[in-house]
Amino acid sequence: MHKTFGYDFMETIRNTNQWLGASAKAFASYPTIAATPNPMMNWLAAWGEVTERSFERMIAKPDWNIDSFTCEDGRDHLVDIDLKIERPFGDLIHFNVQGRKDADKKVLLIAPMSGHYATLLTSTVHSLIADCEVYITDWHNARDIPVSAGKFDIEDYTQYLIDFIKYLGPDIHVIAVCQPAPLALAATAFVSEYEKNNIPKSLILIGGPIDPDANPTEVTDFGNRITMGQLEHAMIQNVGVKYAGIGRQVYPGLLQLTSFLSMNADRHASAFVDQILRVTKGEASDHDKHNKFYDEYLAVMDMPAEFYLSTVERIFQNREIANNNFSIDGKKIDFSKITDVNVMTVEGGKDDISAPGQCYAALALCTGLKDSKKSSYVEPDAGHYGIFAGRYWRNNIRPLVLDTMEKKI
Repeated sequence: MHKTFGYDFMETIRNTNQWLGASAKAFASYPTIAATPNPMMNWLAAWGEVTERSFERMIAKPDWNIDSFTCEDGRDHLVDIDLKIERPFGDLIHFNVQGRKDADKKVLLIAPMSGHYATLLTSTVHSLIADCEVYITDWHNARDIPVSAGKFDIEDYTQYLIDFIKYLGPDIHVIAVCQPAPLALAATAFVSEYEKNNIPKSLILIGGPIDPDANPTEVTDFGNRITMGQLEHAMIQNVGVKYAGIGRQVYPGLLQLTSFLSMNADRHASAFVDQILRVTKGEASDHDKHNKFYDEYLAVMDMPAEFYLSTVERIFQNREIANNNFSIDGKKIDFSKITDVNVMTVEGGKDDISAPGQCYAALALCTGLKDSKKSSYVEPDAGHYGIFAGRYWRNNIRPLVLDTMEKKI
């Protein structure tokens, strides 16, 4: 019962802060008050606007905002988001550019289930649409999944990936960003051994913890400083009464967001103070740089408890992927079975979540793969987000990823 109370208490705090922001904005913007020049009232209205927007975004799934795409013919083509596979914990969707000939490359983009929605990869998707038919894993918020749907741990997650790869066929290129990198490697090894007619052409692993101990960070070393019992007691709560998943055990998105923000608290605090000042001066806009980033960054989702706990125990503490000791439903995964896939790792030199070396470890695990099929790249000045979005991705990393897709097997 106390775990449900904790969940509802966090939601109450979030809702209260949203209300406080809305109230401050409404009060300071009231015509009688706003008509009298008062810097304090201007500041209060700006604070309210930024506060309301920030706390409101924490419970809303962002839109993809990919409505159209300008193709080689110079025309804007509408983009349909087609549902290809529907599952309780996540779907496979396709960004279908209407009226365009199918692109030569078919990409399965595996989004992380690590507290944010798949829409975190919107800019990644948009940059790939020009050259590829893009499919992506669209994971669901665990708070909205009824308890009757059952459990979902890292083996179930990996099985989803295997099923998606089989559905798309052998001519696909798999890109895994952050958290799913080790499980995408496991899924590729599985199909290489047990589903030989569905082996992907390439596998690009971006900033993922293949071997967390290769270069530990505060994030990846966390699992070694706490027991599973302590972790479950501190992090796991039951979904509250507002949602369809009432009673489901989850790692709440709001709790995860607190961890995200605390890692760079000074920087985030400065960003919000600066935004309040910009709103006060009339220099902010609905889609300015701050809002564009934080609308996505603050939108968090709950993870199934068994997925979160099994990730910490099996990936970080026991290092089952790093030790080539992972299994799915009793079937041993052997990374040496990967022999016909171009494998590339991408890392950021300033990544404080999955530091350089953690993802690169995948290449050493693929002992059955020729060196000519292995490649790696470190973007020296990129942090974690910069290796899949922004100028480092667009200008330096994306071209290398496309080159890997085009390499002959």
